Amino acid sequence: MSLIRNLLSGALALAIATGAGIAAGAAEEKLKIGFVYPSPVGDVGWAHELDEGRKKIVEAYGDKVEAVTAENIPEGPDAARIMNQMIADGAKMLMIGSFGYMNDGLKLAKQHPEVAFIHASGYKLAPNFGNFQTRNYESAYIGGIAAGSLTKSKVLGVVAAYPIPEVVGIINAFTLGAQKVAPDVTVKVVWLNSWFDPNKSQESARSLVAQNADVLFSLYQDTPEVVTLAEELGVYVLNTSSDMAKYAPKKYLMGMTIDWGPHFVAEVGKVLDGKFEGTAYWGGMKDGAVGVGSLTADVPAPAKALIDEAVAAMKAGTFHPLTGPVLDQDGAEKLAAGAVIADGDLLGINWLVKGVETRIPQ
Repeated sequence: MSLIRNLLSGALALAIATGAGIAAGAAEEKLKIGFVYPSPVGDVGWAHELDEGRKKIVEAYGDKVEAVTAENIPEGPDAARIMNQMIADGAKMLMIGSFGYMNDGLKLAKQHPEVAFIHASGYKLAPNFGNFQTRNYESAYIGGIAAGSLTKSKVLGVVAAYPIPEVVGIINAFTLGAQKVAPDVTVKVVWLNSWFDPNKSQESARSLVAQNADVLFSLYQDTPEVVTLAEELGVYVLNTSSDMAKYAPKKYLMGMTIDWGPHFVAEVGKVLDGKFEGTAYWGGMKDGAVGVGSLTADVPAPAKALIDEAVAAMKAGTFHPLTGPVLDQDGAEKLAAGAVIADGDLLGINWLVKGVETRIPQ
């Protein structure tokens, strides 16, 4: 069953579409915002970080907003039903936090032009339907350098959610980072086809360690299960979305952190001002949306210097992890020397780099 929690009480702000923007209601009325999460809101993970963004909205706007959340909502009919119910209950803005919510959310946006939508990880847009994601491939590249500097087996294991372009791009950047310090490294991937499956994620992690992986990467598993298992098995581990160092005090490699707060606050401000339009946001290190948490002190000094240099360059906007020469798994050139992958190509990437042994499911 879904869990819906009213977090603040108050009246609905009636929004009316005017021109390209969505107008806010009277000053004394509240803007009701619905948040839909694909997994439970725990103390770490994807849903946790989305909810931290919600908290920043409440901190910024106080009694101007009313927030309602639904967590652990599967993609498909359940999510569509929850979104419909939130709108029926007066929500004039929805934050829908999973790639698989996209089509149902877009359909609703077209039916309700007076409601503003912001959607996580998608690529479709409409006048009242925007999307947002972070350039997690940047922090994945840093994780790759750290992993490559510490692996002894030269085998890295990835427990990955779905083979969507965002995840594929992260795996590629991670592999290229590792190859920067360990050119002969190989990467094995287990595709879970789930954002939240603690048991299956641990089983997959065990299988990767059995195949000699001595660094594990928990990629969009909204649970610390892989992190705690890595600590138990004595292998290094990194993960997406949150800093999970407390779950692996000895073997934590680093956390790929994200911060949705500034973007969420800005988008709500546009709705309140009647200026919301559906746009694509892709935040990275340059604007503080992506970061590195709890990088282990075990990383050797030469690799740490490479990490510091890469972080500085990405913050300055002068370096992209997917810069040629880059070959795919079959040895075909995908990026010539010095060429940088275009954002549009990265958003639709469907190939893995040389060194990744596992194929993308067809």
